[in-house]
Amino acid sequence: MPAAVPVGDLAGAAAAANRVRVGVFGAAGRMGATVCAAVAGDPALELVAAVDTAPVALDGVATGTSPAVLLDAGASVAVDFTVAPAALANAQWCAANGLHCVIGTSGLTDEHIAVLEGAFTASNCVVAPNFAIGAVLMIRLAEQAAPYFDTAEIIELHHDGKVDAPSGTAIHTASRLAAHSFSPDPTTVENLPSSRGAAGPGGIRIHAVRMHGMVAHQEVLLGTTGQTLSIRHDSYDRTSFMPGVLLAVKRVADRPGVTVGLDKLLFD
Repeated sequence: MPAAVPVGDLAGAAAAANRVRVGVFGAAGRMGATVCAAVAGDPALELVAAVDTAPVALDGVATGTSPAVLLDAGASVAVDFTVAPAALANAQWCAANGLHCVIGTSGLTDEHIAVLEGAFTASNCVVAPNFAIGAVLMIRLAEQAAPYFDTAEIIELHHDGKVDAPSGTAIHTASRLAAHSFSPDPTTVENLPSSRGAAGPGGIRIHAVRMHGMVAHQEVLLGTTGQTLSIRHDSYDRTSFMPGVLLAVKRVADRPGVTVGLDKLLFD
């Protein structure tokens, strides 16, 4: 008669079998490495693959430069923190191969989202301009306050390694506030070109700062007669994005098609 298997061992095996198997694109980058560590530390997830053009060394994890590594490792969800052109290609590959995808890469346009919506028919995708839960709440609070104010501007501040401006979070914030009609910009003369920033959705001015020592920060300024309201969020470390990333990894299988914004997972 075979030896009895301890109940604890059975429970552990069952838990391991139910873990979501995750692969990471851009695993050698600062965000990618942080994602790898967060996934590896979550008992409900298992980091099985890491893909990057640069060498990646992770014990017990399949690594390489080709997305095929994810298939070979049996990943069911891929996380992407690369650059927009690579993220789009990676996501299309995931869709063609039946993998769910979570994208935090900045710079994806409405046209890119339309391409993803056409691609993800058998598997799902979550795209978020910002995975920090505090940032999502900042946008939500600003959206609720907007009808009570006449003017709005956005200042976004990021590290000096960020290559695109303004940030996807700032553009997304402006699009959420644009449902409310604000007073037009009264400026008629700019003493220096673009000194009033860029006109975002709804004509809301967006100002971008790139500075050494910062990570990711945004302030929404709302003004009306005799008063202003400032709603600000600060990410001092890339770990601030990880709770949102992990939430998306765990929920993407339940969100058919393409979901844009972490708020859909938090509030819907």
